Amino acid sequence: MYTKIKTTAEIVAMRTSGDMLAQVLSVVSQLVKPGVSTQFLSDSAEKELRALGGEPAFLNYQGFPEALCVSVNDEVVHGIPRNSTILEDGDIVSMDFGVRFEGMITDSAVSVIAGKADAKDEALLQATKKSLHRGIAQLKDGVRVGDIAHAIEKELTKAGYGIVRELVGHGVGHHVHEEPNIPNYGKAGTGPILKAGMTIAIEPMATRGDYRVEIDSDGWTVRTKDRSRSAHFEHTVLITDDGAEILTQLAN
Repeated sequence: MYTKIKTTAEIVAMRTSGDMLAQVLSVVSQLVKPGVSTQFLSDSAEKELRALGGEPAFLNYQGFPEALCVSVNDEVVHGIPRNSTILEDGDIVSMDFGVRFEGMITDSAVSVIAGKADAKDEALLQATKKSLHRGIAQLKDGVRVGDIAHAIEKELTKAGYGIVRELVGHGVGHHVHEEPNIPNYGKAGTGPILKAGMTIAIEPMATRGDYRVEIDSDGWTVRTKDRSRSAHFEHTVLITDDGAEILTQLAN
């Protein structure tokens, strides 16, 4: 399904969905510390969301068994939470979460460091987050997908990081994943045209090494082939006439 221009009622629902998502990721991010299991993070996210009145959009989506994706260090995305996976000091923990409210879905991700941060890991996180906002800054009515992709690529290439190519952003709203894909590399002025009222998820994934990835035997966890550490940031955004509204950001 190609992402649709949303109605006023759908946008209102997505704003609520996004606010719930931002609240949950904020709470769970504070729980990331050495000695905590990734299962505890997922359970906490689901409990917090249901208390707010939302539904976890990823739970049982295409068979994924948990509410929250938790990926550690060289795991880029789709890590399955487990009681046996215990965070250690300095781990990069990427958490990807989806929320459904009144039938409308938002999607967001954040990477944080458990305990004491390594300076090189912290730089990776900051650059990846910055590239996300570079991509968002391109948005307006009539923007091309390539304009977003090129802005992200330019920022991460300048910083010297690998850009994961096999995983991309996407339309979102009525479904978790909608067309078009939003790559994190590309040529400005190319690709599909996006219109005001559409909602998309922009999600750069960067590594301290090579961009190539592989899928674990669990069929879900995507990790870097060279086992370099990675970071992942994502927002769901509403395209407006002259910019964008971030739907998954905590209100000031």
